[in-house]
Amino acid sequence: MISHVSIGTNDRDRAISFYSVLMAELGWLRRHSNSNPELAIWQPADAGRPLLLVGTPFDGNAATPGNGGMVAFAVRDRATVDRAFSLSLAAGATSEGPPGLRPHYHAHYYGAYFRDLDGNKLCVVCHEPHAAG
Repeated sequence: MISHVSIGTNDRDRAISFYSVLMAELGWLRRHSNSNPELAIWQPADAGRPLLLVGTPFDGNAATPGNGGMVAFAVRDRATVDRAFSLSLAAGATSEGPPGLRPHYHAHYYGAYFRDLDGNKLCVVCHEPHAAG
């Protein structure tokens, strides 16, 4: 299991606004950190882990997205993929691939790709078959 994922930002307040919209749609809750109030932290509503940490880099250098790096959030249904993608674009994300089936991964892979306000690549994906009606 993954303990946590850290995403760097150069504008903490802007990043918090963006991730607050996305993580609310995914059912994650914001929690507070007594050990590092500079970090914004989210966790699934129904579990303590994994955590998503968003903040400025600890080394004091500028945050830069890694080439080939991506954080993918698994969701239960395709409608959530669609909503998360739309909400993220409305909050300033840029599309890296609209919601849709990617059968080259597997028959039920339905995902959307986008970059946050700092250029970090994100994915929201459903691995389940489409629910009828």
